[in-house]
Amino acid sequence: MTRPLTRALAALARVNDDALPDALAGLVRGGLPTGSLADADPTTLAAFRGRAEAELGTPWPQPLARNAARFHLDGNRIDWEHPAFARQHRLTRVAVLAAATGEEQWIDETLDGAIALCEQSSWCWPAHDDTLARHGSVLATVTDPYVDLGAGEAVGQLAWLDAIAGELVERRYPGFRARLAHEARTRVLDPFVARRDWRWIGEPGHVNNWNPWIHGNVIAAALQFLDGGERAHVLSLAIEGMDHYVAALPDDGAIDEGYAYWWNGACRLVEALDLIAHATGLDATGALTNVRETLAFPHRMHLGGEWFINVSDAQARQTDPQPWHALYRAAARIGARDAAEFAALHRDPARPAVAEVDGLGRAVRGIADPAWLAAGPGADPQPARVWLPSTQMLVVRDDDLAVATKGGHNAESHNHNDVGSVIVASGGVPVVVDAGRPTYDARTFSDARYELWMMQSEWHGVPFVNGRGQLPGASYAARDVAVGERSITMDLVGAYDVPGLASWIRTVTHDGSITIADSWELEGGAAEFRLLLAGSVELGAGSCTVTPVDGAPSVVIEWDGAAPARLVEQALEDPMLTRSWGARLTRLDIDVTGLSALTVRIAKDPS
Repeated sequence: MTRPLTRALAALARVNDDALPDALAGLVRGGLPTGSLADADPTTLAAFRGRAEAELGTPWPQPLARNAARFHLDGNRIDWEHPAFARQHRLTRVAVLAAATGEEQWIDETLDGAIALCEQSSWCWPAHDDTLARHGSVLATVTDPYVDLGAGEAVGQLAWLDAIAGELVERRYPGFRARLAHEARTRVLDPFVARRDWRWIGEPGHVNNWNPWIHGNVIAAALQFLDGGERAHVLSLAIEGMDHYVAALPDDGAIDEGYAYWWNGACRLVEALDLIAHATGLDATGALTNVRETLAFPHRMHLGGEWFINVSDAQARQTDPQPWHALYRAAARIGARDAAEFAALHRDPARPAVAEVDGLGRAVRGIADPAWLAAGPGADPQPARVWLPSTQMLVVRDDDLAVATKGGHNAESHNHNDVGSVIVASGGVPVVVDAGRPTYDARTFSDARYELWMMQSEWHGVPFVNGRGQLPGASYAARDVAVGERSITMDLVGAYDVPGLASWIRTVTHDGSITIADSWELEGGAAEFRLLLAGSVELGAGSCTVTPVDGAPSVVIEWDGAAPARLVEQALEDPMLTRSWGARLTRLDIDVTGLSALTVRIAKDPS
């Protein structure tokens, strides 16, 4: 296995790669970078106080055993997750208030919330636990805790809580800090060390966002709760594990899971590197090409306002708060000006600097960071052209229209069958779209995944041939991809298993308007050219007019009127989808049976 992170840190420490663990033992120091909460953002504190005061005297949210079991019984995961997450959000609020004010009511609330979390049977989210496979139980096995995202978030929260408020609570309630340390060790730190077959550690090319997300929380817990050699050992194991993720992160910094997952993938890596730098003085952020490049991924994927290019399970409309301070801090530190400017664009002094839904660690890092609090107004780089070879995505934009075309393969993390798909935005708002993902349930990451319509190629902007869509798997991929300054060409045939289909060449060009020129060799059978549209759609002869959501400028889609077309509506009810698109999406199906080529032009509506 290549070890790029180990290599970078060893170079900084001026030792051989194999000597890094010994070097860390002499360098690592405990504690977390909390800053001074006496200087915390007053707008954030006021927002936290308002919500916390409204909750005083009310029961803490309680996830129930019957809802933990539901994932294994009927696939529902949110009835357990919602109260579990709500409790941790409340705990983040009161812990920050306790640390910032020293007021007894918030110290008491912090005690209650933290001990409730300690008494929860398992920190593992039921959808992730391997207890059914290992023990035949639909409930957590408390003697065999599973370290997943939920366990990582819980131990990370308690580590940051101990760092900012542990002494305050301990003075009033002796024994509190020992309880936190015990639970951290028993549920996460000891299992992390003892069991090294965690599937989320992965291998290069077979690793996802769990890796840096969990490792970063483990590092925080080790720095806060362990001493000496144990602390250095866990840090060494975490670096060894993150090497898998760093090795898999492409040199262009792209995230195949999509923009929304950048925050809980590459950003988690950047935050873990920040903790390592704090603990050891070794900062590898600027020494790794792929890490430097990934800081640009958010602005490269931005379309306008709340809208981003979305592939895989990412959502197009990003209304949730994000830890922009983490991007700003890393970009400013290594001189990535465009990324820092784009992050600063999201710093509004009239609004809270952080959000409790991001977790306590992220809240602590941002709420008292003077550089972040003073950042702004920022700017949007809006690069005219972006080519990401690792995902075979080309983005071309001008002031009016933007187009993103994706090649790649159908075994990407959080995959949708979407080789050759096209996303078009008008005025920064998607009009030819990828639906995104629904609320996760038991089907989402199972053999039933492609029963979900939004994962199928049938509901992406790709051909439908002889009644067949694309198939999942790494072998189902774009072929002969060629990229120009403002165009991309690829053969989509490799994504299909259709008898008689010899080729399907697609060329997408942006020259003021956008053209999708397809030509194919198909022996017999039927074929359709498809696009998924958002907004109000009016179909004419050889054309349709689409008025996007959010009042963006309308576009006209035109093609040879000899090819008949129809509109197929897809009603939406899932909030993950309606939040972006409203009540429906509309699929444009152009019947190209008997033809061998079709050119579709997308342009601003001249009327």
